[in-house]
Amino acid sequence: MEDLEIGRPARGSTTGRPIMVLLDALGRRGALRLIWELRDGRALTFRALVDACESNPGALNTRLKELRTLHLIDHGDGGYHLTEHGRSLATTLAPLTRWADGWAEAVAQDV
Repeated sequence: MEDLEIGRPARGSTTGRPIMVLLDALGRRGALRLIWELRDGRALTFRALVDACESNPGALNTRLKELRTLHLIDHGDGGYHLTEHGRSLATTLAPLTRWADGWAEAVAQDV
């Protein structure tokens, strides 16, 4: 899979527009789970993230590298944590989560 970089083509796009790079990154296995586990100011070590994400170390390491390159996750004394951009993204995703919950309820009622 290609490296993610704003301005470089991403899945579904030849332009590398920021939204397309972001959607490509978030669509990769385990990326959203990583952001979820680091929400609310959490910082976790690599081992704790492997357990929390129920992932294997190789896959997790790949996602961490990609999300660090995009400045959404960083590493410090307490472990991995969301950057300012990562926290803003998590906040931005909250309304989409609420919408999806309502959508799922409506679909379940239509079945």
